[in-house]
Amino acid sequence: MTIEIQNSSEKAPQNITENINEGKKIIETISRLKYEMARDYPLEKVPEDGDMYVAEYNADLERLAQSSRNTWFTAPWLFAECHLYRLLRSYFNQTKHWRGFDPFFAQKNETFKNSGAAVFQIASTMDQIEKEKDILKNDPEKLQALYREMIQMCLWGNATDLSLLTHMSHEDIERLQTVGKEAQQARKEFILLDNQDEAWEHISKLKGGRCDIVLDNSGFELFTDFVLADFFVTYTPYFSKIIFHPKLMPWFVSDVNPADFDETIKSMEADAFFAHAPSLEAKENLARMVSRWKKYIEDGTFTLATRMRDSNEDFIQMTKYWTAPWPYWNMEAQGPKAWDWLSKSELVIFKGDLNYRKLTGDTQWPVSTPFKDAIGPLAGSFPILSLRTNKADVAVGVSEEVARALDEKGERWRVSGKYALVSFLGRD
Repeated sequence: MTIEIQNSSEKAPQNITENINEGKKIIETISRLKYEMARDYPLEKVPEDGDMYVAEYNADLERLAQSSRNTWFTAPWLFAECHLYRLLRSYFNQTKHWRGFDPFFAQKNETFKNSGAAVFQIASTMDQIEKEKDILKNDPEKLQALYREMIQMCLWGNATDLSLLTHMSHEDIERLQTVGKEAQQARKEFILLDNQDEAWEHISKLKGGRCDIVLDNSGFELFTDFVLADFFVTYTPYFSKIIFHPKLMPWFVSDVNPADFDETIKSMEADAFFAHAPSLEAKENLARMVSRWKKYIEDGTFTLATRMRDSNEDFIQMTKYWTAPWPYWNMEAQGPKAWDWLSKSELVIFKGDLNYRKLTGDTQWPVSTPFKDAIGPLAGSFPILSLRTNKADVAVGVSEEVARALDEKGERWRVSGKYALVSFLGRD
């Protein structure tokens, strides 16, 4: 059974006293958990709460206990983090009034509110691109120049950056084909593995294909994912359908769940959500863009994976996999519904740091290890484009010399978010 996620804007229950008492109990339980984590206690089992992967988490925990690696300081980091968020989910699930509640909703919503300036700017840019639509579809070189900018926007989209996507008239797009190349070269200092062109070589051979995006953060990053999806289906002939893959529970604080997907669209339609629009024209540009996205959602061009029409239960089973504790190496065996679906995709984009860690097994690879080797048995199953800013130790496909130079300068390049990796691997 999968429990529907609620957000904090929903109506409070009538029995306020009971609700408050349950809330206090949750706070007490989380306080105890924090105490135990800080003192390296053994991880507690996930209780039978009617939600996903109870037996699987507890079986893995039992295996760790057999090798004395079942405490918060000794368990593998990836497993311990996933286990933590699954435990948090269970604390809410075991109550009457807070069952399925998203404790991170308000934080996600507030963060997106603060992204208004960038949202309006990008919407205005997309309005400029709309005016060049007919020209773009018949000019692969201009499309490639825009593609590079879109990938940059989506790569760095977990930071609200007003430099993402400059205004683009016809002349601006032509300038990108020359000046943009120089800017891309300058950015290579921060993109330590850059397979953008290899990905484009694959994409530009497609016709009306399907792209799957395994999502990372909600809010502004999800907004940039929508923009990239819009670019693909509106301005190129290469894709006709985009499938968005969320999480089925509140996950790593900011990850997209189905309620966040809906809330992002609603928020951009609300007049008072963003504090100040720079102009009436900017508001109209955003409204037109969001209206186009809503049409795409209605006609199935954009689809949330949990709402696929063919067999909803299959897609729920597929989406569960994104909150399992395992690397993606053995997806075919451990998440067969996900593997089977993605194996038919023309491009699968994995967003963010956690997806990258799962792709590479969160393993201490030598930095020069090829991406293909690091993703193990998954390699070649389907075309993979990983867009990741570095916020954890694992990194592959990086020159030993580059890594050594950054280390000698004292750069925290593996974890600071200042550097990034764009990794592409095609289908066998």
